[in-house]
Amino acid sequence: MQQQKDWSIDEIQDIWQLVSKLHDGQKYGGFNEGERVEYINHIGSVVFEVLNAVRYTENINTDLAIKCAMLHDTIEDTEINFEKVIEILGNQVASGVLALTKDDKIENSSEKMLDSLRRIKQQPIEVWAVKMADRISNLYQPPFYWNDDKKLNYIAEAEIIYNELKDGNEYLANRLKVKINEYQRFLSSNQLV
Repeated sequence: MQQQKDWSIDEIQDIWQLVSKLHDGQKYGGFNEGERVEYINHIGSVVFEVLNAVRYTENINTDLAIKCAMLHDTIEDTEINFEKVIEILGNQVASGVLALTKDDKIENSSEKMLDSLRRIKQQPIEVWAVKMADRISNLYQPPFYWNDDKKLNYIAEAEIIYNELKDGNEYLANRLKVKINEYQRFLSSNQLV
């Protein structure tokens, strides 16, 4: 397998420090009642999925994929903006991160996701990989406060992501499909799809 593996561990460490500071104090609901998990755990999970996928993917720009994975929620969830990401990491990474960012001007959540997927599909396949890795990471366990309707909606969204992006990375597409099927175990028995 041929892969572009040119990336600097020092640069990645610097970006990780930045991302850790930007997401400092952010938490999300864990699987167990009342549990709160540091948000950087999610960022790491997406990076791990991308790094694992690189092992099975030919002709992937590992540097771009890792950087977009680390920064995928920064424009959406922190004070950093598109221009600052360009300044720090250049236009290609910034454009990928922006495509992974939902447009808050769009009120309907389904339209918001479809808009993001349209923009992702205009980016290199490394950005597609990050979006699939993001959803894979989010399918490990639902937050304790999600009901079956929310879980079913999340499964439906994951299917859309799979259908739209599956051609971007075969390994991650297969992994996403498995995670969608496994996620159904979190539904009440009468809600199985």
